[in-house]
Amino acid sequence: MLNSGKRNILGVLIDVVDYESAVDIIFRAAKEKRPAAVSALAVHGLMTGALDREQRFRLNQFELLVPDGQPVRWVLNALYGAELPDRVYGPNLTLKVCARAVEEQLPVYFYGATPEILAALRLALATRFPGLIVAGAEPSKFRRLEPTEKVELAGRIRASGAALLFVGLGCPRQEIFAYELRDLLPLPVLAVGAAFPFLAGILPQAPVWMQNAGLEWLYRLLSEPRRLWRRYLLLNPAYLFLVALQALRLSTFSTEGQAPSRELLHG
Repeated sequence: MLNSGKRNILGVLIDVVDYESAVDIIFRAAKEKRPAAVSALAVHGLMTGALDREQRFRLNQFELLVPDGQPVRWVLNALYGAELPDRVYGPNLTLKVCARAVEEQLPVYFYGATPEILAALRLALATRFPGLIVAGAEPSKFRRLEPTEKVELAGRIRASGAALLFVGLGCPRQEIFAYELRDLLPLPVLAVGAAFPFLAGILPQAPVWMQNAGLEWLYRLLSEPRRLWRRYLLLNPAYLFLVALQALRLSTFSTEGQAPSRELLHG
C-alpha cells in the first residue's frame, strides 16, 4: 500500500496513493459511517481548481483526490519523487470499490447520467459482481437543484441504507455535488466521472496502450470532438505550461482558494 499524503499541483492537493490505499481509506469511512468526499482527478479536473479559486477551495476540502490521469501521476513522480507505479483511474477504482463492497456486504447507490446508462450500468455490474447490493440509483436531472430537492435527495440516500455513493455527473459538477452533499451524508461520496458510461459499455474506452501512454485524451477527443475540443486543446497546453512554471519555481501556487459565495448543486 502506498499513501504518502497530499502534494500541491498548481494549488490543488492531490493524494499520493495507489488503488489499495484509496480503497482502504474509502471503506474505513464507510464502516465508520462518516462523511468523505472523494474524486478521481485527471488534468481537466485539476485545472478547474487551478483556474478557479472557489473550485480550488472545494477540492482541497476533499478527504481524497486521487491521480486519475497519467499526466497527473507523472507530475507527482517528477516533482515529489512519489514513485507511483500507476494512476488511480476512476472506472478501475469503481470496480475495485464494488468488489470490496461485495466482500463487506455494504450497499451502494448510484447518482447521475441518464436512465438508460444507469440501467446498463446496473446490469453490467450485476453480471460482474453477482453479490453487489444496490440500494438505489437515480439519473441526473441535468439542472440546478433547489435547496429542498437537495435535502430530499440526501434523505432518500440515507433512507436507502447505502454505505457508499457513486456520482457520475461530469467535471466539475460532480465535485461540486460531492462537496455540497458531503455533510448531509454519513458515507463516502465518490465522484468517478465517465465511469458510468464506460462500465455500462455505452462509451468506448481508449485501448490500454493509449491509457498507459497518457493518450486517453486524444482517443476521447477523436470520439467526441465537438464536446471535448476546448477541454483538451486549450487546457492540456495550459497544464503543461503551468506545471513547468511550478517545476522551475518561477511561480508558486497557493492551496488556499476562496470559500464559495453560493451553492451551485447540480443534479
